[in-house]
Amino acid sequence: MVINREQAVFRYKTIKGPLHKLPAILKLFLLLPAALICMSLPSIWLGAGIAVIIFIAFMCNFTLREQLTDLKPVFYYAALMYALSLIANIFDNWKNLSSLIEYNSLPTVFLPRPGFLRIALRLMLIVQLSALLFRTTSSMEIRDSLNMTERFIRLGFTRLPFAGKRISKQSGFVENISLFLCFIPEIFSIWFSFNLSWKARGGKQGLDKIKMSVFVLISLSFEKAALKAKAMEARRYYEYR
Repeated sequence: MVINREQAVFRYKTIKGPLHKLPAILKLFLLLPAALICMSLPSIWLGAGIAVIIFIAFMCNFTLREQLTDLKPVFYYAALMYALSLIANIFDNWKNLSSLIEYNSLPTVFLPRPGFLRIALRLMLIVQLSALLFRTTSSMEIRDSLNMTERFIRLGFTRLPFAGKRISKQSGFVENISLFLCFIPEIFSIWFSFNLSWKARGGKQGLDKIKMSVFVLISLSFEKAALKAKAMEARRYYEYR
C-alpha cells in the first residue's frame, strides 16, 4: 500500500515545538507586524529573514517537506509573475526584436522586470511568517485570543464618562477577522482534498483540472462557509435563548 505523504498548506501541526508554547495573542502581535515590516525591507534583509525563518521552522519540528508545501503558492505566483514579465518584455521590444537577434541581445528579453526578485522574496517571507502562525496555533486559539483582546479594549472604553454606556462588552468585530484568518487554512485543505481525489481518479495535469478546480473550490468553500454560519447561529440561539 502506497502512503500519500503530501500535506495541506498551513495545516496545524500537532507535534509541539517552541512556538506552540507561546500564547496565541503574543504570536499574533509579533508575526503580523513583522509581516508588515517585510514590505519595506531591501532584498538582502529579506533573504536574511528567510534564512532565519527556515531555522526557526526547523526548531519548531517543521520538516523540509512541510516548509516546501507551504511555499507552493509562492512558486505558482512567482511563475505567473515571470510569465507576465516575459510577455511585457516581448511587447516592449517587438519592434526591435530583429536587432536584438542580430546583436545577440535576445536573452535580455527573458530577464524579469526590475523589482521581480524583491517582490518574490517579500511574498516568500510573508508566507513563511503565516505558516509559523497557522502551523503552531489552532483556529480556536486564534479566535479566543482575538475575542479576549476585543473584550479588554471594550471594557476599557466602557469606563469612559460619557460614551461608556453605549459600548457593548460583547466582542463582535474581531470575530469576523478571526473567521477570515481561520478560513485561510480551510481553503487550502479543500484544495488538498480535491487534488487527492483528482489524482485518485487518474486525472491529468492540464486545463481540464484548472477549469474543474475553480468551480469545485468556489462551491465547496461557499458550502463550508454556509455550514459554519449555521453552526454559529445555532450556538448563539442556544446561548441567548
